[in-house]
Amino acid sequence: MSDRYAVIGNPIGFSKSPLIHGTFAEMTGQDLVYEAIEGPIDGFSERVDQFRTEGAKGLNITAPFKLDAFAYANELSESAKRAGAANCLKFDGDRIIAENFDGIGLVRDITVNLGVKMAGRRVLMLGAGGAARGALLPFLRQEPSELVLVNRTLSKAVALAEEFAGCGPLIVSGYAELADLAEGYDVVVNATSASLRGEMPPLPGNVFRGAALAYELAYGKGLTPFLQAARAEGVAKLADGVGMLVEQAAEAFSWWRRVRPSTARVIAELTVPLS
Repeated sequence: MSDRYAVIGNPIGFSKSPLIHGTFAEMTGQDLVYEAIEGPIDGFSERVDQFRTEGAKGLNITAPFKLDAFAYANELSESAKRAGAANCLKFDGDRIIAENFDGIGLVRDITVNLGVKMAGRRVLMLGAGGAARGALLPFLRQEPSELVLVNRTLSKAVALAEEFAGCGPLIVSGYAELADLAEGYDVVVNATSASLRGEMPPLPGNVFRGAALAYELAYGKGLTPFLQAARAEGVAKLADGVGMLVEQAAEAFSWWRRVRPSTARVIAELTVPLS
């Protein structure tokens, strides 16, 4: 019998995970089935319990269940602990092990696929929500010269930075203060939800001055207002989050199956031109 895996979310019809993991299984010769589960909003634990009794080996987690998955697990990786959320579970008998590969996938897409190094560079992260939280530790491990976290509600960014105190050169700022910069940033990452609403974070144009990369975590949206602004300011390279999506999936697949699939083909198939 094939090993069983799935992604759980609500809604789940948009998910690319079955396509991604199905392709990974084909590429690596792994005998598994992968499905999409629309979990009940107030019944995450019960639905996962059911899936485990059916012989499940692992589960990817998407919105709105990453906090539920974190609470459901009985073993937490450091990445999951730091993120306060889980995007992947592995089942081994009574062990329910939680991981968070979002930030790791993002860093790999930036540094490997896009060829933009973060070590010694100035990095700006927009937003202080769950996406930013999951990326902070992997970003700081790249040893940037500074990582600036900016958020509309400054107190939220301050609280998040306090949790990561001692992990690296993390600085907090409001959007208004960015206009006083003498220089721009090397890498600018939009981890806000603004692009999902077709909006632009209140960024002064100087933050893009000399930037090597503007990265939009939302994917499949084409040239978002954030990316349009970056292009207008002459940013050398633009990217959306499709590479992050595929790379975090590859990390999960490797964790489950102990073989890491190639990601280039899947990223190419899912990429929407930025035009």
